[in-house]
Amino acid sequence: MKSVLLIDGSKLFQDFLRDKVATEQVDLECVNSREAYSKMLSLLPDLIIIEVEDEIKEELTNLLNKKHVDPNAKKIPIIMTGPVIDRSKIANLVEFGVVKYFTKPIKFDVFFESMGRILKMPLSMDTTPCILDIHLNGSIIFVEVAQGLNREKLLLLKYKLSEIIDKYKINIPKVILMLTNLQLTFVDGANLELLLNNVSAGGRIPNKYIKVLSLDKFVTELIGGHPEYSGMVVSQNLQYVISSLMNDDSSLNYDSKEFIYDKILNSDRPAEEAGLGFMDDRSTGDKNTGTMIKVALVDDDVVVRKLLENAFTSASGEATLFENGTSFMKAVSEEADFDVLVLDLYLPDMDGISILKTLMQRNYQTPILIYSKASSKDVVVNALSLGAKCYLVKPQKPGTIVNKALEIIHSRR
Repeated sequence: MKSVLLIDGSKLFQDFLRDKVATEQVDLECVNSREAYSKMLSLLPDLIIIEVEDEIKEELTNLLNKKHVDPNAKKIPIIMTGPVIDRSKIANLVEFGVVKYFTKPIKFDVFFESMGRILKMPLSMDTTPCILDIHLNGSIIFVEVAQGLNREKLLLLKYKLSEIIDKYKINIPKVILMLTNLQLTFVDGANLELLLNNVSAGGRIPNKYIKVLSLDKFVTELIGGHPEYSGMVVSQNLQYVISSLMNDDSSLNYDSKEFIYDKILNSDRPAEEAGLGFMDDRSTGDKNTGTMIKVALVDDDVVVRKLLENAFTSASGEATLFENGTSFMKAVSEEADFDVLVLDLYLPDMDGISILKTLMQRNYQTPILIYSKASSKDVVVNALSLGAKCYLVKPQKPGTIVNKALEIIHSRR
């Protein structure tokens, strides 16, 4: 039996690898770098995998040096995963037997292909085309699956969801599983069950907080007829799905008779009623002596830009105006610093949804408020699922925009 030694692997990585190689006749041993050398000599594995969290630390460097001078261990190949590092540093790792360095997030199809090549045994891989998109908005995790059901991606889903729950310390995680682009039959039953089993993040998300958006009859029948999925709700109505998640959680301060769209789209409370200034009091605790909060306004309508600029300036904010998406994205590329972004979706040079997708790919941390004429449910939910914290439909009072921006900023503290 082939053997693999995993060094400094996170629990999620350990569990995922163990699940993957369990049926491949590969033995996986997991140790930390302190115990790794003695384990390496006793096991003499066919492959060593090292996970680096932030940087290659002295303890790991010492381990690589010991391995390099030991005639029994020197030739054991290493796959390393970690953050982005200089090519020169990767080149320096080659002499220690590192044959592959995977930057996080890992592309697991390439990762397992490399493992199989080193172990001289192809690891089974599902090649079914599949798009799996995961995004967090508040305590709701949007999971979209399109094109098909790929078992590797579905297996990874459990660990990705657990990672999000832990990273953002979500007390009551809720999931909207969007399957609107899938048409399935009984042939897909096993893979659909794998998806539903893993979307609970190993039981961390109760069934009552898992809502499935699907137009497919087979999905409805399988969930409805399976006792294990009791409590999950399948619906074709996204508004109902979101509002039911809100109403399921008694800790949320929402009126159960109102949908999330009412909360997002209708707010007339002016900024001055919020009792908040636009001065950042994070360091001093005094809004009168804090740092001015910076706002990016992206809208092609000069009247809207001027009205919002005046409103934010009156609230002691500093507004930077952009008449198109290109100029704003250039500012982002140049690392312009903003505390909140107010974004229109209809721009002359690019689609606002495309901007949201690009910002999400770049892990853009500035909270985003959408202010647009687009009012369809699909557009609203798409924007929210792509990271927007709030969606307001034009026209609104300038004070309403300021108020919402204030709420978003102060909710992050």
